[in-house]
Amino acid sequence: MSESTPSNRYWSTSVSQPSADKVLIRGYDLQQLIGNLSFTSAVFLLIRGDLPNPSQVRVLDGVLSAVLDYGLEKPGTAAARFAVSANPSMAAGLAAACLSVGPHTLATEDTSRFIIKAHERYQASVLPLEQFAEQEVARLREARQRIPGLGHPVFKRVDPRAAVLRDLAVKEGCWPAEAEVYEALHAAFTRLPGKADIPINDVGVMAAALVGLGFSPEEGTGIAILSTMPGVVAHISEELQARRPIRIIPRDQVDYEVPERDFHMDSEGVDWEAPSGTASEPQ
Repeated sequence: MSESTPSNRYWSTSVSQPSADKVLIRGYDLQQLIGNLSFTSAVFLLIRGDLPNPSQVRVLDGVLSAVLDYGLEKPGTAAARFAVSANPSMAAGLAAACLSVGPHTLATEDTSRFIIKAHERYQASVLPLEQFAEQEVARLREARQRIPGLGHPVFKRVDPRAAVLRDLAVKEGCWPAEAEVYEALHAAFTRLPGKADIPINDVGVMAAALVGLGFSPEEGTGIAILSTMPGVVAHISEELQARRPIRIIPRDQVDYEVPERDFHMDSEGVDWEAPSGTASEPQ
């Protein structure tokens, strides 16, 4: 039987290839990259498949620094510290933090998809951008659909982290047409009564910048997770050094609303029979 071709094999990859004397990363010898390629550049190379230009590196570096940490107010950080207080393991803590990422925190993919689709609708509409934005916001409100990437519990009107990242992407020529449509939608939304204080948040601008860099929505969420890993590592290290086992929520911070009930009385009321060999009355 002849050897199968790569296309018929169980797996194929163009990401990297190890051999007896070298490792190829997207075709480049890793030994040549070490010390000559920054980590941010390597991230771009690995995910996109090509070497980035200097502007792309600066914007991706900005994305990777846009969140970093948000104290114990980020669910993933709290989850990581709770996890390692029971299982003192860096890997377990990192896994807990990753599992806390989703539509309500950090994940950029829903926003990226929205930005891409909104731009497609704008192109198909042949309307002036402001008019399209007004109609699109009205349509979304009627359908009770939210615009992802808007709002923050602390920052009003402007998320300062998002503003710096947006300015960097514009300066480096990596702020795409899709992002301009997204900003027009935000402007139309904030003209509504009671909405003036709602900013585009850090996740919204990260999503827009990542679209401009050519990353898919799913890749964007991976990069967003990567951007917070140093902060999570720092918190896990702090938790491990604290040596405080099994963190719990203090009782004075919980409203326990559990009335005491009589099992035997209630089970008789529903004609419930105990399994054979089980005591039906308290001893």
